Amino acid sequence: MNIIDQVKQTLIDEIKNSIEQAQLIDASEMPEVKIETPKDNKNGDYASNIAMVLTKLAKRNPREIAQAIVDNLDTTKAHVKEVAIAGPGFINFYLDNSYLTEVIPEAINKGDDFGHVAPNSKERVLVEYVSANPTGDLHIGHARNAAVGDTLCNLLEAAGYDVTREYYINDAGNQITNLARSIEARYFEALGDTNHEMPADGYHGKDIINIGKDLAEKQPELKDLPEDERVKTFRQLGVSYEMEKLRKDLADFNINYDSWFSETSLYEQNEITEVLNKMADLGYTYEKDGATWLRTTDFKDDKDRVLIKQDGTYTYFLPDIAYHFDKIQRGNDILIDLFGADHHGYINRLKASMETFGVDSDRLEIQIMQIVRLMQDGQEVKMSKRTGNAITLREIMDEVGVDAARYFLTMRSSDTHFDFDMELAKQESQDNPVYYAQYAHARICSILKQAADRGIKPTVDADFSLITNDKAIELLKKVADFEPTIESAANHRAPHRITNYIQDLASHFHKFYNDEKVLTDDEAKTTALVALIEAVKITLHNALNLVGVHAPESM
Repeated sequence: MNIIDQVKQTLIDEIKNSIEQAQLIDASEMPEVKIETPKDNKNGDYASNIAMVLTKLAKRNPREIAQAIVDNLDTTKAHVKEVAIAGPGFINFYLDNSYLTEVIPEAINKGDDFGHVAPNSKERVLVEYVSANPTGDLHIGHARNAAVGDTLCNLLEAAGYDVTREYYINDAGNQITNLARSIEARYFEALGDTNHEMPADGYHGKDIINIGKDLAEKQPELKDLPEDERVKTFRQLGVSYEMEKLRKDLADFNINYDSWFSETSLYEQNEITEVLNKMADLGYTYEKDGATWLRTTDFKDDKDRVLIKQDGTYTYFLPDIAYHFDKIQRGNDILIDLFGADHHGYINRLKASMETFGVDSDRLEIQIMQIVRLMQDGQEVKMSKRTGNAITLREIMDEVGVDAARYFLTMRSSDTHFDFDMELAKQESQDNPVYYAQYAHARICSILKQAADRGIKPTVDADFSLITNDKAIELLKKVADFEPTIESAANHRAPHRITNYIQDLASHFHKFYNDEKVLTDDEAKTTALVALIEAVKITLHNALNLVGVHAPESM
């Protein structure tokens, strides 16, 4: 349990003890005691409405109850410096915040691990994110999916979960056949043969033209292969080419996966047949109109779903079910999918399918990534000036940089629409959130260098009782709140909470810096403050690292 939680629990325990000491109620009648952080810190560090809660049980006026609690409170054990009764009976607690200085040596000693929960017996979690079809470039929607998904994985790991990052390669569907046919058309076109037309749903991008030309130059003998074998070859080559490009773009965006799962492997390992048989054995499939259906309406879906069409071919839903069956078979306790905004209607049927092969659907969590609009000079930017096509992840990285792109794309809850202001992302000013946070880190590094030049280095043996400035105490509270923030962000699957925390921490540091001189003639106090800002630097570095953003030492 972190320092903040320990102090809160101690205060709650001492409130309960004071209720018993005052003999307000029988111990067996004790209700839950809650404390909250007031919006205005003038009303204390914590406040409780327990006096009002006890009114009926104690049969007394709430202010009398509040006074009895205050009179019997062990303030020393509860770290309380002052108590005030407000309004109808609220109790406001003002803490002796000296306990907060314990977080300084903790941060310094733990370094890169500060704020992280030690790996424990929490569930194994598989997070699948991006999983774009290998038929073209990644765009802004994929970029948000990547930034949010990777930050979520970092948070889950920091909170003690066993995490696997996975990319699902859609390499077995009709879109890949269209990719192969598109390459085939461009291949023969490059050879001067115009008898092979582009498919109706073909891909017309420059990529496909280049692949066709390259293959025509290097492997002209492919034209002599039987059609089935030739198309199969173009499928493999096309997917390989596109995936190599996707992997590089993602790696340059600081996205690295533990596993790249091929849809084709589901067919090769007969996993589709296996899950079909399991669903049939459990009584959830049936035949109708020459097709095979799944009874997803038994589990809150609005209609049953076709698995095998009349012509014997699989719907796209069936391999998706087999894929999630495979995830469970690999021993994962929780499955988290990050889907694009157009997949909202897919949630119920996919969760229902889990039940049909005997798995609790609550083990599947689906997050929908809402739409991002790229904005420049107040106008939405839809097309690249260079290519005339949708703006790619690569172009966004080149335009604003990886740090700004990742930070901005993680700043808002993924279930809300977001306007990405590219001009703001490039600004070197305090209006730019990522610049503001990175500048705080760089400023701390500068102060620490100046201190080192004077022979003063961060130490856990400093006299922290010398830290009394109000802004320093507020800054310490924010540092101490790092681990609870990680756990909250991870458990609520809310990566934007960590960027909110970073902004608050940077703001508290800047306020402290403007209010308190760190390097003074008082060596003992300077040493304590240097240790304090070292703890802040470690916290900022670790928090930025969770978002995949660098913490620069100079700017």
